[in-house]
Amino acid sequence: MKKIILATATLLIAAHAVEAREQIKIVGSSTVYPFSSYTAEALGATTDFKTPVVESTGSGGGMKLFCAGNGMDTPDMTNASRRMKAKEFKKCQKNGVKYITEMVVGYDGIAIAQSKGAQPLNLTRKEMMLAVAAEVPNKEGTALIANPYHYWNEISETLPKRKITIYGPPASSGTRDAFEDMILKGITKKMPVYTDLYKADKVKNKKYKKFHNIRQDGVYVPSGENDNLIVKKLAKDTASLGIFGYSYLVENSDSIAAATIEGVAPSPEAVQNGSYKLSRSLYFYIKQSHIKKVPGMLEYANLFLSEQMVGDDGECADIGLIPLPEAMRDHYRDNLKNLTRMKPSDLKQKH
Repeated sequence: MKKIILATATLLIAAHAVEAREQIKIVGSSTVYPFSSYTAEALGATTDFKTPVVESTGSGGGMKLFCAGNGMDTPDMTNASRRMKAKEFKKCQKNGVKYITEMVVGYDGIAIAQSKGAQPLNLTRKEMMLAVAAEVPNKEGTALIANPYHYWNEISETLPKRKITIYGPPASSGTRDAFEDMILKGITKKMPVYTDLYKADKVKNKKYKKFHNIRQDGVYVPSGENDNLIVKKLAKDTASLGIFGYSYLVENSDSIAAATIEGVAPSPEAVQNGSYKLSRSLYFYIKQSHIKKVPGMLEYANLFLSEQMVGDDGECADIGLIPLPEAMRDHYRDNLKNLTRMKPSDLKQKH
């Protein structure tokens, strides 16, 4: 009988521990990670709340964990370097994560970076697409073939004879999603050799989307969710390129530099005015069902959205975040104040 009582007591204590957590758990994007973790450290240092735990799991990995349910073993927030997808929102709803507030904290430019000692490189988006796509047009432009390019000058005579090696984010990454949207989908949808094939095949089985795929022959090298590892690879392989968020370019400007895209280098001004074409918004999502169970969630979110952090002269701007216009910052602060709930229709709107 005593054993049963002790076992029951143990289970009750364990259940209480699961239902009452003292530390905020945040997962998600490696691009948002520097800003989110900086804010977490500031919350722990300036308030009585424990410093939140922030993990870099990638945007897709973060969404999977966030949408798994409402239990205290699931994250309270997730960061993302692209917007939540409709299928992720549906998964959240299916698993009981009904009420979510979406925040945008700033902008980011996807940097195409190289060793500072390498010869300057200017690429167009089409040239970048031809370097990474699994299938590219043949010389006549009449059909798609497996990507044969291994040197940049094979793509264009204006480019150097330099081996194509690109260290980039894995499939779970929001940066990878955004890169595919802007480079692969963004360019191929304007090229008849791709669109005609898609239309013809769509009639048959609605499955042909191969031209959205990145090549898997070792030229594009998925390099995990730690963007600092890509920075280290660029130092060793000075002919290679790396793909990551602008903040890592700023943080490592002593050793790496950006390739220009259509003559424009990533910078806060170029991202804000749209002249740098590889730009996107940065998000974080709040699980409302945890707010009353985990102390400090709203205080953390308010600090993250404060002028101190994300304003024009904010501390996150010092480490590479590109601020939103003031009116947009105010808009998302109102969303937080009112705990505005996401709707399926929100996902169709552009920022």
